[in-house]
Amino acid sequence: MDEKRFVLSDRTWERLAPLLPGKATDSGRTGSDNRLFLEAVFWRVRTGSPWRDLPANFGNWNSQFRRFRRWAERGVFESLFNAMSNDPDLEYAMIDGTIVSVHQKATGAKGGPQNQAIGRSRGGLTTKIVALVDALGNLVKFLLLPGQAHDMKGVAPLIRGVSFGALLADKAFDANWLLEELGERGAIAVIPPKSNRIVQREYDAEVYCWRHLVENYFAKIKEFRGIATRYDKTDSSYIANWNLVAALIASR
Repeated sequence: MDEKRFVLSDRTWERLAPLLPGKATDSGRTGSDNRLFLEAVFWRVRTGSPWRDLPANFGNWNSQFRRFRRWAERGVFESLFNAMSNDPDLEYAMIDGTIVSVHQKATGAKGGPQNQAIGRSRGGLTTKIVALVDALGNLVKFLLLPGQAHDMKGVAPLIRGVSFGALLADKAFDANWLLEELGERGAIAVIPPKSNRIVQREYDAEVYCWRHLVENYFAKIKEFRGIATRYDKTDSSYIANWNLVAALIASR
């Protein structure tokens, strides 16, 4: 296998390694080659391939899959992202949603697709990701919704506990309750009014232009095929992939 195709640089690995379970200094069993395991997960999310197609150089595919699931359920990948992105620039924040297609093989989890943030929209089976990014376009938080859900359903949990000077969003987020909450916080709403509003309130159109940064982030993370199309049956696995790739982006 060509190691030039690996994702983790030595610098990034040095930052991630102390955060992983199974180190020699941890109690319990020592994990076998954490770096190779992360590269296996990156290979899979970068290519969008089934776990069964994992190249033999990464080890037994089923062992790596089961390890991935354990880490996903334990929140290890979320911890990596949080550690890599713990100093956001929240002079202002931006929020938006994006849709990804769900592969037909990703619908067989227990509880049915709806319980795994899979829904049906005009594009067929889809998952929606609503994300909050900081003033530099770096991811702060995200959540999954079924594809047909409105972006507004993700707003309250994403902004809860996050302090920012202004919130930039498109007119789909022009809702009275959000404007009132931002006013109570003392935050500026940089959100164009919907055309059907009787009173067309003003907003800072110049600042609004920076909203493209959240769209840029979506474009960047979707360079990974396993992000741009959802191949994971469970929302926890797809969230784990998002967190891992987001941690990589944040570490650069």
